Order: sequence, then structure tokens, then C-alpha cells
Amino acid sequence: MTNKEYANAFQTLAKLMELHEENSYRIKSYSNAYRIIRGVSDPVHEMTLTEVKQIKGIGDAIGLKIMELQQDGKMKMLEEYKASTPPGIVQLLSIKGLGIKKIKTLWQELEIQSPGELLYACHENRLITLKGFGSKTQATLKKQLEYFFQSIDKFHFAKLEEEAENLVLDIQETLGTELVALTGKIRRLEPILEAIAIIVGQQDIQAIFDEQLLTLVQKKEAAPIYHCKTIEQGFPVIICTSDPDFFGYNLLRTTGTEQFNKDLFETVFSPAIDWRHNNPEQLKGLQEAEIFAAAGLAFIEPEIRDISKIIFKAQSNKVPQLIQEQDIKGILHAHSTWSDGANTLEQMASYVRDQGYEYLGITDHSKSAFYANGLSVERVLEQMEEIDALNQKLAPFHIFKGIESDILYDGSLDYTPEILAKFDFVIASIHSTLRMDKEKATQRLITAIKNPYTTILGHPTGRILLSRQGYPIDHQAVIDACAEHNVVIEINANPLRLDLDHTWIPYALEKGVKIAVNPDAHNLDGVHDVHFGVLAARKGLLNKEMCVNCLSTDAFAALIKN
Repeated sequence: MTNKEYANAFQTLAKLMELHEENSYRIKSYSNAYRIIRGVSDPVHEMTLTEVKQIKGIGDAIGLKIMELQQDGKMKMLEEYKASTPPGIVQLLSIKGLGIKKIKTLWQELEIQSPGELLYACHENRLITLKGFGSKTQATLKKQLEYFFQSIDKFHFAKLEEEAENLVLDIQETLGTELVALTGKIRRLEPILEAIAIIVGQQDIQAIFDEQLLTLVQKKEAAPIYHCKTIEQGFPVIICTSDPDFFGYNLLRTTGTEQFNKDLFETVFSPAIDWRHNNPEQLKGLQEAEIFAAAGLAFIEPEIRDISKIIFKAQSNKVPQLIQEQDIKGILHAHSTWSDGANTLEQMASYVRDQGYEYLGITDHSKSAFYANGLSVERVLEQMEEIDALNQKLAPFHIFKGIESDILYDGSLDYTPEILAKFDFVIASIHSTLRMDKEKATQRLITAIKNPYTTILGHPTGRILLSRQGYPIDHQAVIDACAEHNVVIEINANPLRLDLDHTWIPYALEKGVKIAVNPDAHNLDGVHDVHFGVLAARKGLLNKEMCVNCLSTDAFAALIKN
């Protein structure tokens, strides 16, 4: 379990206790445990009881419950509260905009016990006259519930990536063949997935499936496509088979979208290839690269095989050399214990340096972010003094003085121009009052973009994948404004955000807007989220020349100075 998962267990316990009107002091202690554990930098799952109790604010009762979670991921008290609560009520806890008081009202007044019942009640306008709700709340909840149901049985790419890669290796070893590969959406690096898709270069694996593969996956439905799930986590897996002689062809065919395959096999190839039904004899024994070569094309990376007309761009040699993780020279957008990070500024800087990067752009939260211990003007100046000292100590590694400044409701930034001028760079982001229509959200962003101290626009839509859709914006207008005012746009690399969405990167590049791939790291491990940002950037055809943190220290310093 991760520290976040430990923390979430205590948060859920506190919510359920509040729902059941338990002692407020005990509820507060578990809520505090949630906040404390989220801020711990060392892995809780590796700690002894003695070490856990050394964490400030953690006593015997909380410590023992952490030990329970270490054993099997369960906590007796939490399981008891879950057992005494309708399962649908527990689900309602995850719906944005629904606090405990509202859930209790729905449960007691309307006998609503599940998201489905609540959505039906919204359709019948039963919340309009309910105390504490009204027509606006009902409309908002209806949107949140519809998004909730759209997100069921879906997974973040980051949650499946390692499991999928290990499963491929295990199947290769079990079957004694290298003709096993990821395919479909997961090979195209889609940020949201329904399953792990795998292709195996054996025509009929029915017999060996029952004898060998059941140690790796549980079979649900049989040939020719096997629907399974992983043994430990229960992640859905789809295994399709291929004649070994046509493995390269079928890997290509199952990776691309239908439109990609139509463009390649029906338009580029002459005569056209019937890719829907047959193994084409002329492609027998060929690997993917050889098939592209036979079509007169250079290899097209799997992750961009869903881009409209990418085949024809490849024909014209207009597909750029995609950015790679090793191209990133500096980490921008990171938080320390000065605001809501789990590690000190020196720890963050030393860790980033030890990973081989040249610089760190530290961007703690600004003063309005009271929920994140945002920096007052006095603390900004104190932090800058520490940065100066660390830059002498860690040279040639360099820390740039940045801030993640809240974009206020009127679009202004969170400090006076005199203070903003002291920073090397400013990331401007919206963190509050997220319920806006498209016109208001767009204007709020554009006002911030016009601010002469804005260097980078942070996570433009505020979305949280599978949890929050984000506020609607006019992407073209926002990108056009960034182009006009020389503002960089962030791809927030946190795998729960990936915002700017990769589908808008080509338009940004067309307008000459540079991109920053930023991990938004709140601890040491968070630095590695740059990996997911690079994958998203590749899907959007980003090259290193248009990525600002592919610049050297001196080049980045020159960029932000101008």
C-alpha cells in the first residue's frame, strides 16, 4: 500500500463515523491521521510500530490500526463500519459535491442508498425542494453522477502500466515465446483504460491456457479472444491470438484504431488489403517496421496511431522526432514543506540532482492557498534566502525561484507586481471556485495569461481523471492567448491530471506555444511522474525543441528572463 492509500483508509473511516453520528473527538483524530500520513515522506508500509509512533501526531490507537493495514490491507474498525453501511452509501462518499450532511439528508429524507437511486431522483427533480439542495445543486450532482457512471470499470494508465509489462514477461516465460506484446489502447498509451490488451503469437492456446496461463490470469470467456483478469489485483485482461507467421501484422492491426487501419491498408497499400478478415499472404513473416516500409512509410510510433490522418503526415515526412524522457533536463513545478510538500526544499533539490537533472524550478503554493500552507510575502522572501544558500551549496545544480500562484476569481494573480517580479518564473493555476461556465473559465484564464509575470499556465482545465471533469474552456482561445503573450502551457504530468490534454498539443505547437512537462511533485517519488507527462506529450507529437524543460540551465534561464 502507498502512503496515500493508508491515509485514504483513515479518511473513509472518519467519514463513515460522521455518517453514523459517532463521537466528534474520535472523528477528528482519524481525520487528522489522514492529513498526517499524507505528509509522511518515508513509506509507511515499511515502518515498525515504534517508527510509526515516532511520527508527530500518531499515537498508539492510530499506530495499531496502521499495523492492521500492513497485514492484509484491512482495518477491523473500517470493515465494521462498511458492513453496517449500505454499499451504495459508501459509493456516494466519492461523488464530488456531496458532503456527509447532504448524504445523510438523502438517506433519511428520500431513502436514497446508491448513486443510481440518486441519479434517478435528479431525473425526477426530487432534490429541488429538499432542504440544503435546490435546482442548481441538483443540476451539478446530475453531471457528477453521469461522469461517475462513465468512469466505472476504468483505470488510469499509471495503475496498469507496471502490471501489464510484468504480465507480458510472465506469459513469454510461461509459453516459451517472445511473440507476446501489449496491444490496443494500452500500447497507444491512452491515459484511461478498460483492460490490459495482449496479443500472443500462437494460434490456439486453449489447451495450454488451462494448463499454464491460469497461474497468471483467471479465464472468464474463451477463444478466439480470451477475457481474463489478473490473479492478485483482478485487473481485466484481454488476450488475443495470432498465427506466429503473422504476428507482426496482427500486432500492427490490433494496435491501430479502425481509421488508422483503413488509411494504411485500404488507401496506402495498393492493391488494398482486406485487414478485417484475412492474414494477407504478402505480409507473412514481416515485422511492423517491415510492413510500414512495404507501404513506403517510416515506422509510426504506436502512441500516435490514433491521430487523424497521421498516415498521410508520415507520407509527407511531417511526423516529428518525438520527445523522450532522457531529453528532460530540468524539473519544473514541485512543492516542498514550505507549502504542502512532504520533503524539504534541500531534499527535493538533492533528489532531483541525483536523478541526473540539471535544475529544479521550485513552485510552492501562493498565499491564497491557505489549504496548502501557501506562502505569505514574508515566507516568500525567507524561502528565497534558503534557495540562494542552496544554490551555492549544490552548484552547478541550480534551483530556480518559482511560485505556483493562484489565479483568483477575477483572473488576477496572488501577489503584487513588486513581489511577482522577484520570482524567476511564475506558474499560474486555478485551484478554487472551480464551478464556472465556459465563458467565465476562459476569461479567467486569459486574464491571468495577459499578466506580464505569468510564465507558465498550469493544469489549464483543473481536471482529475475519472474523478473530476474540470471546468469547460475554449481551448483555442486560451492557446491563442498564450501564443500572443508568450506564455508556456503545462502538461501536468501527474497521471491523475495529464492536463493539458494531449489532443490539444498539436494546436499549441501550430501556434508556436511551447510546452512544459511538469510532474507537480509533492514528494520525492512524485518527481518520477514526469514519465507519464512525456508519454502524454508523445501522443501529442511534442518534440524536444518545443519543450522548455528540455533546455539546459543557461538556456532555460535566458528563456524565462525574456
